[in-house]
Amino acid sequence: MKAISVEISRWIDDHQPGWVECRLIDAEGRLQLFTEKAPVVTAESIGPKSSYPLSGAVACEIQAEWVDANGRSLLRVGTTHPDGVESTTGESTFIVLSTQIVDI
Repeated sequence: MKAISVEISRWIDDHQPGWVECRLIDAEGRLQLFTEKAPVVTAESIGPKSSYPLSGAVACEIQAEWVDANGRSLLRVGTTHPDGVESTTGESTFIVLSTQIVDI
């Protein structure tokens, strides 16, 4: 399965199973924030006393792939499936660099 590499920036809430804030800088240089359950973005056991930032990943589906005028390999990805993840602004489609995609 493919995922977007994100930075888990901080612990937000202890409500089970624990909630974290994640950050993504997309290919357009925009900061995208996600508030998500910790187990959705990492298999590691983390908590409020963990040392942040940590590496995480948001599962995604690749919708399109191309090379832009600057020679960058870009992907349009959606995060609705499989986990229903949206940014704090309600976005679920992002343009990212191919290097930001990992296998999970």
